[in-house]
Amino acid sequence: MKALIVFGTRPEAVKLAPVVMELRRRAEAEPVLCATGQHREMLDQVLRIFDLQPDHDLDLMKANQQPADVAAAVLTSVGRVIEAEKPTVVVVQGDTTTAMAASLAAFFHGTPVAHVEAGLRTGNRSSPFPEELMRRIVGRIAELHFAPTARAAENLRAERADAEGVIFLTGNTVVDAVKWIAAKRRPNSRLLTRRAARLVLLTAHRRENFGEPIRSICHAVRALVHRNPDIEVAYPVHPNPNIQRPVRELLEGQERIHLLPPLDYEDLIGLMEESYLVLTDSGGLQEEAPVFGKPVLVLRRDTERPEAIDAGTAILVGTDVRRILLESERLLGDPAAYQRMAHAHSPFGDGFAAMRIADILLAFGRGDLEAVAQSRWTELGELVPYAREAIVA
Repeated sequence: MKALIVFGTRPEAVKLAPVVMELRRRAEAEPVLCATGQHREMLDQVLRIFDLQPDHDLDLMKANQQPADVAAAVLTSVGRVIEAEKPTVVVVQGDTTTAMAASLAAFFHGTPVAHVEAGLRTGNRSSPFPEELMRRIVGRIAELHFAPTARAAENLRAERADAEGVIFLTGNTVVDAVKWIAAKRRPNSRLLTRRAARLVLLTAHRRENFGEPIRSICHAVRALVHRNPDIEVAYPVHPNPNIQRPVRELLEGQERIHLLPPLDYEDLIGLMEESYLVLTDSGGLQEEAPVFGKPVLVLRRDTERPEAIDAGTAILVGTDVRRILLESERLLGDPAAYQRMAHAHSPFGDGFAAMRIADILLAFGRGDLEAVAQSRWTELGELVPYAREAIVA
């Protein structure tokens, strides 16, 4: 079973790395890695951490690239790789331009597509932009849908994805990745000199927060630090000028606010473990922080991960200064409210998602997917604990 695994951004590589590692353990599997280089430097960090070497590095990143340019380049270049490799299946992850265009290239070549982290929806195709529409397009093309949660699986069923494909409830591979990193991470690797009792981790970089929203976030964070002398903020700042300019203008030089360069994934996980609270507009951190029992305030209008809200591990606060301050200070000042979020059960899986996905891909390669489709992994309820050893053991 030859699986062409295509990725171009750091989140894609993080969430596909456990699948690659699990397939490498299976004698009957041949994972072939194709990196588009959509985000070059941040992608390379993850490849080093997980010791992944692409078999095909397309190196498509260009200065000031637009989604349409990336899509055209990925469509053409991945198509050539598919022609050369003739894989059994093309595996993509999430909602990036790489995932969408690689899926379309596979479709044009008659190659089945497997979609990791399938079924996430906000219900608003322009939010987040362009990710919501990207993942919907992949969902129309894919034959194997690996849903991270029961809600994601139900979204796919509502769209009738099971009419031309099969939906599997697998859990989210990011849990596998975070546990692997936490187990391997070198201890006591601090990136900053702490001056306060509690650390708040902040990340904000999404396209829909460009302009006034990112300025509002900065104003809220500055006020939060000034009003709470026992906290400090660590903010790895995205290199995009639309983020750099307002962040430097409003937060640079502020006491107890550390503006950091983009971090290796391993270092980001370390800061997350060390933090008391996470403020983020990232989708990934909504999934990762609950693994460590860290409450999350989501700096967005919508989220495609409402499971975190329902489970009580996250609160959707948007970018309004007053709302950010209100919810942040409630968690900083109310131990009972904090503990309820910190001890809420993570809805994103048990760390065995990659094993389930590898089993399904191998069954697909053998042509006995019907038996797998009737197994317990397709149930749209709670994940059944996996009996075998996890990759983090």
